[in-house]
Amino acid sequence: MRRLKLTIAYDGTNYVGWQRQAEGISIQQLVEEAFEPLAGRVVPVAGAGRTDAGVHAIAQAASVGIDSDLTTDTIGRALNVRLPADIRITGVSDAPPRFHARFDASGKRYRYRVATAPVLLPFERWFVWHAPGTLDVEMMQRAAQRLLGTHDFASFQSQAASGDEEDTTRTIRRLQLLPRDGEIEIEIEGDGFLRHMVRAIVGTLVEVGRGQRAADSMTEILEARDRRAAGRTAPAQGLSLVDVSYPAHCLFTAIE
Repeated sequence: MRRLKLTIAYDGTNYVGWQRQAEGISIQQLVEEAFEPLAGRVVPVAGAGRTDAGVHAIAQAASVGIDSDLTTDTIGRALNVRLPADIRITGVSDAPPRFHARFDASGKRYRYRVATAPVLLPFERWFVWHAPGTLDVEMMQRAAQRLLGTHDFASFQSQAASGDEEDTTRTIRRLQLLPRDGEIEIEIEGDGFLRHMVRAIVGTLVEVGRGQRAADSMTEILEARDRRAAGRTAPAQGLSLVDVSYPAHCLFTAIE
């Protein structure tokens, strides 16, 4: 059985998320259906992260096993022919036999866009959180610094996911705010994230930027281990999965 790593970009607006659901169309479902003519059967495709409804990806990673001697370039083109225009396979490479996109991942990087301009351009509405007004970026950066390192992030986990994650300890390696004209990009990189964790962090940082809570309150929020202690969950459409990293022993080769 040949093992492949896929790199996938998608606009998540019209989907229930990456993972198959009882109702609605998911990205995973469409990628698996696109593989069926190539494999001659249904093959499971495992994603590195279970992005939620409305969340986008610039470089989602996925793994799949397939019996085929087609080149990686041919496989990528064949999949894109069968996929809708808002889902694109941007890379296909051969992977080690036991490679699993989710369990082998050593880190993920997300980007969240907050638009602060008074008027939002209509074609941006599916890709940003429109939060018009002035935000104190310096205070937001101070708050963000307190989240760096290894902590118990139970306060930033969705209440709906309570019990899903027994271990809520995660490590944030980088949390950076990039102010631009009428917009703030928030990039966050870590070894893994709880359900809605990034969006809860962003929602809390925006409350700091609006002066609704102190930058120093992040320490108390972490210690509370209670979702009610943190801020709102930011809307899904501002979030994109930017990159998934893997350790050196996961070697990927594109065979053309």
